[in-house]
Amino acid sequence: MKIALYILRRHVGPFVFSMVVISFIFLLQFLMQSMDQIVGKGLSLIVISQLIIFNMAWIVVLAVPMSVLVAVLMAFGGLSSSNEVTAIKGSGISLVRMMLPVLVASIGVFYLLVLFDNDVLPDANHSAKTIMIDIRRKKPTFTIEPGQFSQEIDGHAILVRKTVPNSTELFGVTIFDFSDPQKFTTITAERGKVGFSPDLRNIIMLLYDGEVDQYDNNQVGVYQRVRFQHQQIVLKAQGFAFEQSSEQAFQRGDRELSADSMRVIVAGMENDKAALQRQLNTYVRASFTGLISPTQSRLGGVSPTDSTALLRQAEARVSSISAIVRSLQSGVDNIRRQIYSYQVEIEKKYSIPFAAIIFVLLGAPLGMMARRGNFGVSAGLSLLFFLVYWAFLIAGEKLADRELLSPFMAMWLANMVLGSAGLLLTYKVSRETVIISWDSFMKFMPRRWVSDETREQISRRER
Repeated sequence: MKIALYILRRHVGPFVFSMVVISFIFLLQFLMQSMDQIVGKGLSLIVISQLIIFNMAWIVVLAVPMSVLVAVLMAFGGLSSSNEVTAIKGSGISLVRMMLPVLVASIGVFYLLVLFDNDVLPDANHSAKTIMIDIRRKKPTFTIEPGQFSQEIDGHAILVRKTVPNSTELFGVTIFDFSDPQKFTTITAERGKVGFSPDLRNIIMLLYDGEVDQYDNNQVGVYQRVRFQHQQIVLKAQGFAFEQSSEQAFQRGDRELSADSMRVIVAGMENDKAALQRQLNTYVRASFTGLISPTQSRLGGVSPTDSTALLRQAEARVSSISAIVRSLQSGVDNIRRQIYSYQVEIEKKYSIPFAAIIFVLLGAPLGMMARRGNFGVSAGLSLLFFLVYWAFLIAGEKLADRELLSPFMAMWLANMVLGSAGLLLTYKVSRETVIISWDSFMKFMPRRWVSDETREQISRRER
C-alpha cells in the first residue's frame, strides 16, 4: 500500500506542472488565432475573462490526457533512472503491480472527464460561441478621418475637414442625413465636439455656428434653412456597444450538446430517415406502376402519331418522377450524414477521456525504457504520441464524414492502436530489459542541436 501511494505521489507534481504548461500553450494558441477578432473592439476585462474561462473547458479535455502521459513518463522514468524500479522488483512486485495504482487513478480521471464532457463542456462551448458571435457583431471604436466620409452610422455620412489629435474637437463639419427616404437633411457647422453617450448607444455631437438645410419630398418646392449658434445632434450608434446575447439566442450545435441529448436527436433523425425512405419506396413503386401499365394498354391499337404523343408524355412523366426521387434521396442522404456527425461527437466524448487509461499503458513501459525522468524527454515523447493520436482522430472524423468508416471505429481506432502498442511494450518490459539508447539517437541529430562537447562525451562512453 505504501509503495502504491509513493508511486502515485511521484505522479502528482509532474501532472500539475504539465497541466499548467500544456493549458497555457493551448490558451496562447487560441488567443493568437482570435486576436484579430478581439483587438480594437474596446472589450472590457470582464468579457475577455469570460471568453477565456469558457474556452478553458475544451482545453482541459485535451490537456488532461496529455498531462497524464507526461506524468507517467516522468514518474516511471525517474523511478527507473534512480534504480528504484530494481529495488521494487527485488521485493517481489512486478511492473503490472506497479502500474496498477496508476491505472486505477486513470480510470477515475476517465470517469471525471466523461462527466465534465457531458455536464460542463457543452454549456461552456455554447457560451463561448455566443460571446464570439457578439464580439464579431461589435463595431470598432467610431473614428473620423479628416477629408474622408465616415459612414459607420447607418443613414448618415459625416465629413470633417480638420481634427485635433487626442481631442474630440472637429472643424468644418458636414453631416448628410438620409435616414428618412422622404427627407434629405444637410447639417454644416464651423466647429464641434463628438462623443458617445454613457451606454455607447448614441453618438452626441455638439455643433457651433452652423445651419440645417432640409428638403421634404412630400412638400414639393418647400425648402427649409435654419441657422444656429449651438446645436446638439444625437445619432443612433448601433453595434458600438458590446451587447451580450442570451443563452437561448442561438441554436446549439453538436459540440454544445451532451451525449444523451445527441442520442435523442439521433433517434428522431433515424425515425425521420426511415419515414422518408418508406415514402421514397412507395412513391417509386406507385409512380412506375401507374406509368407503365396504362401506357402499355393504350399503345395496343393506336396510330403511330398517337403512340409518339403517349411516349412523349411518358418521358415527361419519367423526368418528373426522377426529379422527385432525387430530391427524396438527397433528403435521406442528408439525414444520414447528420446522424454520422452526431454519432462521431458521441463517441468522441468517451474516446478522448479513455486516452488517459491508454497513455498509462503506453507511458509506464516507455518511461522505464528511456530511463529519463526529466520534463524535456517526457514532453517530447508525449507530444509525439499525442500528435499520432490526434492524427488518428482527425483522419477518422474525415473518413466518418465521408461514410467510409463507422463513427465507433473512427473515434476508437487511435485508442486501439496505441493501447495495443502499450500492452505489447508492457509485456516486453516485464519480460526483459529494453532500453532506449539516447546516445545513439543524439548522434544522428543536426550539429546545431547537439554541441561538439556532448558528441565527444558520447564517443568516450562508447569507447
